[in-house]
Amino acid sequence: MYNLVRVLFWFIFSVVFRWRIVGIENIPAAGGAIVAANHISNWDPPVIGTAVNRPMHFMAKEELFRNAILRNIISKLGAFPVKRGAADRNAIRTAMSLLEAGNLVGLFPEGTRSKNGMLGEPEQGLAMIAIKTGAVVIPTAVIGTNKVFSASCWLPRFEVRFGKPVPVVRGKATKEDIAELSSLIMREIDALLKQASPL
Repeated sequence: MYNLVRVLFWFIFSVVFRWRIVGIENIPAAGGAIVAANHISNWDPPVIGTAVNRPMHFMAKEELFRNAILRNIISKLGAFPVKRGAADRNAIRTAMSLLEAGNLVGLFPEGTRSKNGMLGEPEQGLAMIAIKTGAVVIPTAVIGTNKVFSASCWLPRFEVRFGKPVPVVRGKATKEDIAELSSLIMREIDALLKQASPL
């Protein structure tokens, strides 16, 4: 099912939205890694997941799993639930288990969508997970997905930019280390956003 949906989205994003993918070579071919992206639209997970050439797992808000049909679909596509507004230990453990098993996990350091399209402040979760697992972090910028069906641009172009991997040393996740890594990741994402081509 994953591959079928990915092919469908690839066609839509290529033909309808004329998307552009930059830096795909920065996604490791194997091993646990975190794709850390800005979050401006509900389109972000399928756009990022379709762009990479490996299956991905995303945290998705718990509310989406309350509908049995939707829960079945998104679970098969690699999503797992997270409670918003508080540290969800189950979601954190799931993400860590996936990474330690060599999977690719997509996380949004801001923890929620940006309403104005600008980068917000990072939550602690992503950096903590990276430090505890030693998983490499791939800073990622998504551009244009927040304009889908908007009055100003009904069918915008998308762009996904994958930055150079940020190596992380596995160890105890102190507040200082979490803050330092979070800041670094956000700076890298911001730099990628500023490199975006005119859409």
